[in-house]
Amino acid sequence: MRMLRWVAQSLIVSAFVSGAVALGEDAGELNWRVGIGRRVITPQTPVWLAGYGSKREPDGKVHDIWVKVLALRAPDGKRVVMATTDHMGMSKTIYESLFAKVNRRFSLDRSEFMLTFSHNHCGPALKDDLVDYYPTDDAQRRLIAEYSAWMEDEVVEAVGEALDNLRPAQLLKGEGKCTFAVNRRDNREAEVPQMLAEGKPLKGVVDHYVPVLAVKGEGGKLLGVLFGYACHPTTLSFNTWCGDYPGFAQVNLEAKHPGASAMFFNACGGDQNPIPRRKVEFCEQYGRMLSDAVEKVLSGPMQPVSAGLKSAFEFVDLAYDELVTREKLLPVANGASALHARWAKRMLKMIDEGVTFPTSYPYPVQAWRIGNELLLIGIGGEAVVDYSLRFKREFGPRTWVCGYANDMAAYIPSRRVWEEGGYEGGPHLDEYGRPAWRWAGDVEDRIAGAAQRVVEGVR
Repeated sequence: MRMLRWVAQSLIVSAFVSGAVALGEDAGELNWRVGIGRRVITPQTPVWLAGYGSKREPDGKVHDIWVKVLALRAPDGKRVVMATTDHMGMSKTIYESLFAKVNRRFSLDRSEFMLTFSHNHCGPALKDDLVDYYPTDDAQRRLIAEYSAWMEDEVVEAVGEALDNLRPAQLLKGEGKCTFAVNRRDNREAEVPQMLAEGKPLKGVVDHYVPVLAVKGEGGKLLGVLFGYACHPTTLSFNTWCGDYPGFAQVNLEAKHPGASAMFFNACGGDQNPIPRRKVEFCEQYGRMLSDAVEKVLSGPMQPVSAGLKSAFEFVDLAYDELVTREKLLPVANGASALHARWAKRMLKMIDEGVTFPTSYPYPVQAWRIGNELLLIGIGGEAVVDYSLRFKREFGPRTWVCGYANDMAAYIPSRRVWEEGGYEGGPHLDEYGRPAWRWAGDVEDRIAGAAQRVVEGVR
């Protein structure tokens, strides 16, 4: 009986392996049609740099910033388009405007278009993103609006280029590892360099995986590579246009593979920082570490991705914990922080005008099933690393998570981070212009529920 059971198990395993090999052989064909588009979107006017809540006038350029677009079409004609950008964040205003344009021009529905941003702090400020963050005047607001409109047009043109140039291709996936991201909540920045030098372990949750999707054409030529990492691009804080470490990683990969386009998406890096930082040499080092991790995946065995696409999208209402009131706003409006005073005064003005504030925020959750080998989930805002770890645990190792997709929204804490409080989990919705102090405590449950629904929608 034991022998019979062993033979039966062997036959099952053999059948599974044979099936996997057959799938791989089928997937190895040029059974996709893939297009890539790209445009330089470095500002030509003195738009301020985004991030850090201060006046940052541009003083030059290390390298250009880009929008790069990946378009996929399955044999049945189903399409999806991802636009990757070197911007800090896209406001809901810009996302809705861009979606309306690509929907009208290319007949893509909402689930088929994913707008991503690296969260780079050496890119330009954009319309309606962090509206109270900067001490802008009318002239600067006009420049931001003009740049944002021009940038939208460039994104649309890049989408058009990608869809107009679909060609037979093979998709292959793999994952690598890169270790410079540090959990900034659990490690004091000033202490990290010495801890690293002494070989002491750092604290806190991290997600050092590097998802890699390669696009290969005739003869195995690399046409493009999409890769991700979970970490803030805040190595630099100067006033020079640059893509931070993702920008350097893309430059390195494109130099190594002439004619190929390297595209980056930020995973769930809301609580992760590159440390040490504030020097260009650190930024170059991290970019090299990341591009080396991608190269290692590209040079090793990768899993072919079979043809087939499904997409799903949902706005889920994230409830606010407590709406603002005049009583609580007045001390903030007259307080020491200019940033928070700007927000409080704007909220007070809206109260005086009789505006009724919403009790929740429509938050985007998206899923793509690419072949049978890849599930890509896109969620808005600045999600902490817990989300990527949770979704990979719940939906399996084929799952990749983009944590900076479609709408900057705000920091997105897990339940753990919400209970701990602090910058990512506490009362800091004010910096994003929301009419509330913080999210309700069920924020993770609501997002996880929506993720479950969109994943069910692409099974």
